[in-house]
Amino acid sequence: MDIDDILREVDPSFDQIPHATRDLQTLTRAWMAERCAPELLEWPADGFFERINERIKAQIEKVEDMTGDMDPKTNFALIVIQTELERYKFIVRSFLRARIAKIDKYTLHYLSTPSMRARLSETELAYATRHQAMLHNHYLSSFLSSFPPNLQNLNDTAGNISMIDTPDLDTAVFIRLLRDCLVLGKGVDEDGSMNGKSGDILILRWSDAKSLVETGQAELV
Repeated sequence: MDIDDILREVDPSFDQIPHATRDLQTLTRAWMAERCAPELLEWPADGFFERINERIKAQIEKVEDMTGDMDPKTNFALIVIQTELERYKFIVRSFLRARIAKIDKYTLHYLSTPSMRARLSETELAYATRHQAMLHNHYLSSFLSSFPPNLQNLNDTAGNISMIDTPDLDTAVFIRLLRDCLVLGKGVDEDGSMNGKSGDILILRWSDAKSLVETGQAELV
């Protein structure tokens, strides 16, 4: 489910909110979710990130046009615009760094799993491919070349033991329910369930919370 559809259900007045404000809300939610989730989330769809970048470029151009104007009112407006611009840039940088950190840590997992590979943007896919190639070449020149050929692969799964590091799906996360729904949780000794209410904040394993987040019934906090 698209984040805009989720926000419309939570706030019926969503469509009356200015586009710039809506984009900032969407960006902030995506940033928070990416930082909280132990695995890479879907890349924002419908050209959302491209639209954010265009808005940032437009604001930078506006700041450049206003710079040098000595009118006090204009200078105050310039400060406000620069502050808002820095907020946008901070969230974008933090969002991208969170994704890059996950890609760096689990590169082979994201490249070798089709469902995970689809979550990468074109730029991220190119980065991950180059990153893995450089890492493999470094290992080959350092020590792997002295191993037998059948032991030089970094994605070996012989003996039902995979060498590919994967995210820990049992990591605990906090979620906020966006609607009333049934919440299921798998425990060590037994499973549990509860009827969650909209607005409830719960702590669950990511493996249990994932389906709620992906279907728009909850958001990461």
